[in-house]
Amino acid sequence: MKPTEHNEMENKALKEHLASAALQMLAEGTDYENLAGTTCRFGYLFQIDGHGLEALFQLVTDKGTAHFAAQGDQLLRLSINEALFEGLTATFLELHA
Repeated sequence: MKPTEHNEMENKALKEHLASAALQMLAEGTDYENLAGTTCRFGYLFQIDGHGLEALFQLVTDKGTAHFAAQGDQLLRLSINEALFEGLTATFLELHA
């Protein structure tokens, strides 16, 4: 039986929690000089029963873009570009939305 999936894109508290955790992974001087104006954009955010979170998102700072994935209870920083971010988002949503 396929696990139940819940689209959490409207869950503001969860998005803020993930973005805050990701901000803590950034290095001042390398990833940003000033966090004012930093934005966060989610490609997808799902809660999957028996698995946990599946999310792909990016933080855009004054020094560039950092990509992150949440899988289960882990938050990972990814080394991908914008095209791959968009492609992964489209593929995941095609399979799960």
